[in-house]
Amino acid sequence: MDALSGIAVFVQAADARSYSAAGRVLGVSASAVGKSICRLETRLGVRLFHRSTRSMTLTAEGALFLERCRRILCEVEAAELELSETWQSPRGRLRVSLPQVDALVMPALTAFMQRYPAITLDLDFSDRLVDVIEEGFDVVMRTGEAADSRLVSRVLGSFALQLVAAPSYLAARGTPQQPANLATHACLQHRFPSSGKLEPWPLRADAGAAAWSLPTSMVCTTTSALMEAAIAGLGITCLPDFMVRAAIARGQLVTVLDAQVVHEGSFRLLWSSSKQLAPRLRVFIDCMAASLPLRAPGTPGHTPAPLAILPAAPSPPDRAA
Repeated sequence: MDALSGIAVFVQAADARSYSAAGRVLGVSASAVGKSICRLETRLGVRLFHRSTRSMTLTAEGALFLERCRRILCEVEAAELELSETWQSPRGRLRVSLPQVDALVMPALTAFMQRYPAITLDLDFSDRLVDVIEEGFDVVMRTGEAADSRLVSRVLGSFALQLVAAPSYLAARGTPQQPANLATHACLQHRFPSSGKLEPWPLRADAGAAAWSLPTSMVCTTTSALMEAAIAGLGITCLPDFMVRAAIARGQLVTVLDAQVVHEGSFRLLWSSSKQLAPRLRVFIDCMAASLPLRAPGTPGHTPAPLAILPAAPSPPDRAA
């Protein structure tokens, strides 16, 4: 049991990259963490960490040992789960990273919390590419393909980007009939908060068409603000279909340039392949897959012929809002 305790301390210290931070999580002092690591290193006959006054990193032996230790602790957790009533009543804490699409996920998260009050959700809304394993997340929700071989994924559904504007705006400024017409319109653009880059509008560029730049009358890091601005008649914006569906049904927004928009995306959940699928994680995955208002994976949507994508051209900084 002492050896198992030492392994748990080592994994926590490796995740936190700090004896003090690991101690706070474990409820012990930094000195106690350091002594436990020292005993473990003495027993193994190798150094597990490189430590300086400013940083702490794993040695090559420490990195190798960490992967084994994670699997050991997962097996222990699995054994405990099999012998507990947790399988019948999911409970515990789930650390989840989600993209900044509150309108999409919050109804599903609210329903999940009401159904499973014994599960505590620790939610991190961010568009940055998090490291699921190193940062200690149980599960993350992201778009695109899973590139990390250490992760397992499940597709939740598909979506498409659409160009939308208020009927009042189009009545005053005219409806663009081809992408180049956007050069004379007020375009409301989204900036990724993690990278500072503008999100390209997925417009196909016809061969031989004259070059043009996508103007910018507003730049915003939140898509909800872009939708409100579009509903107010301030311009044309590019948003996912699940976000504008209700506003279109109410007549507040209409789509434009449908035949020239080339986009098909998907949301998926990703979690560590080395982790036992705990009941709380299993029910979370199942509920999110059943609750999100997305098209079922593989359901055909509006997907024109895949031609060249025309990137959004940034405007001068003094025009950003």
